[in-house]
Order: sequence, then structure tokens, then C-alpha cells
Amino acid sequence: MTGRAAVLAVVVCAIAVSLAYPVREYITQRRNIAELEQQRARLLADIKVLDDRRRQLADPAYKDRIARERLFYCEPGKTCHVVMGEKPVRETEAAPERKAAAPPWYLTLWESVEAADTGKGRKAIGSR
Repeated sequence: MTGRAAVLAVVVCAIAVSLAYPVREYITQRRNIAELEQQRARLLADIKVLDDRRRQLADPAYKDRIARERLFYCEPGKTCHVVMGEKPVRETEAAPERKAAAPPWYLTLWESVEAADTGKGRKAIGSR
């Protein structure tokens, strides 16, 4: 290896070492920019949703509908009825399926007494 080749190798290594840090910083900054752009897109979507909600709440017809549904507001001159004990079903929703009601406590107690009398062993409370 000649002296010129050695000097050239040292210069190339020095340039590579001096460029390594700026290239690494460039890559890191590009990654940060991409993350910030994604965050900006999410925030713009949230702003759009909130703006739509603001426009919806500014609509008097929407306010009246919400007052009737949630607060059972009745306009003057109209006759309104409220059924107690049941949740009102919106027109757009289908009626939910009802689960089978649990048996009364005294029936469960009597079944456990009968199970103990017949000697069937322990029976889970509430099962039939």
C-alpha cells in the first residue's frame, strides 16, 4: 500500500465518520415529521367530528328531539304520555331481546330444600 492510498483511505474514513451523525439526525427528524403528520391527521379528524357535533347542537329541531327523548319534554298544547318502568325505544332501533327472568328467591330456596331432602347433594343455587 502506498502513502497516497493510505492518505486516501484516511480521508474517506474521516468523511464517512463526519457524515454519520448528520445522516442519523436526518433520519430521526424524518421519522418525527411522519409521526407529527399522523398526529395532525388524527387531530383534524377529531376537529371535524367536534365541528359536526357543534353544528348538530346548533340545530333547534335536534335540540327539541333530544329534549323529548331524554327529558320527556312536552310542547305546549300537546298531550304526552310517559310509560313508567320501561325504557323508551327509539324508532330507529329494534326492540332488544329480553333475557329470561331469574326465578323468585323463594322458589330457589324451596328447590334447595327439596334437593337437600332427597339427598341429591349440593345443587347450584339458581339453576333448574
